Amino acid sequence: MRLVGCTSAGEITSQGYGRSCVTAVGFDHRSFSIACELIDEMDRFSLMEIVLSALSAAFGSIPHFGGSAGDDNHLSDTYVYYDGRFYSGAAIVVLINTWLDFEVFTTHHILPLEDKLVVTRADSNSRRVYELNAEPAAEEYARLIGVPVSDLDHRLFAAHPLAVRINEHYYVRSIQKVNEDMSLTFYCAVENGIVLTAMEPGPLMPNLEALFERLEQRLGPPLLTIGCDCFLRRLEIEGNDTSEQTSAFLRRQQVIGFNTYGEQFNGMHINQTFTGVAIGRPGGRAGR
Repeated sequence: MRLVGCTSAGEITSQGYGRSCVTAVGFDHRSFSIACELIDEMDRFSLMEIVLSALSAAFGSIPHFGGSAGDDNHLSDTYVYYDGRFYSGAAIVVLINTWLDFEVFTTHHILPLEDKLVVTRADSNSRRVYELNAEPAAEEYARLIGVPVSDLDHRLFAAHPLAVRINEHYYVRSIQKVNEDMSLTFYCAVENGIVLTAMEPGPLMPNLEALFERLEQRLGPPLLTIGCDCFLRRLEIEGNDTSEQTSAFLRRQQVIGFNTYGEQFNGMHINQTFTGVAIGRPGGRAGR
């Protein structure tokens, strides 16, 4: 039996959200065929996005998703687990083949505002932005959201995200921390010259409900949903006292997964999303 996993910033269990616990799922060989491989020494790559692009090209039309390991919001040491050992600076690729109907998805509840910030000096390798609108990045961001730089923390970052617009879609680029030189470190690579749109969270639960209503229309009641839920969403949910409501909903949708430091969807690294795969039951609606 192969066993793979990772450390997390919170868990999604059969009882809903959990902390400091282990969540796991097994796959019946009668319905699933699985292969997995370790990608070690990720620090040899200048950008994690290069690895994602290479994998996406290799997968071709195969839909894929993932989540970055966490460490209970300490932002210090994260690990993946593969064949009895923990690895840092590594990734695990799991390839699943099944005859059951499924859909890989991503969703977020973040809405665009009018304000824009231009990245005028950045180091994409370290995901560090030094200047926004030709001003010290932390100072310009704090001015935008109307708080002192000293107040900036994860909860404010979650409440006031920034995003890149590609065609008609917005992809969140979440801020990780403020550095002593007033630069900002992001969870995703941010390059010189890109325009970041100020965003704000909309209603989270209606967004989740609409997602699962659409999935059930196609797949029928879910057998299982594997979810990668950004830890910034978890902080928002805890901050507005809706953890029990959200946990109950995830439990009804058969969601198992974890809170991540970033999500991957078809080769793109994204933030502040709920990303995963929903798997339908044998004889579900799509097969009738």
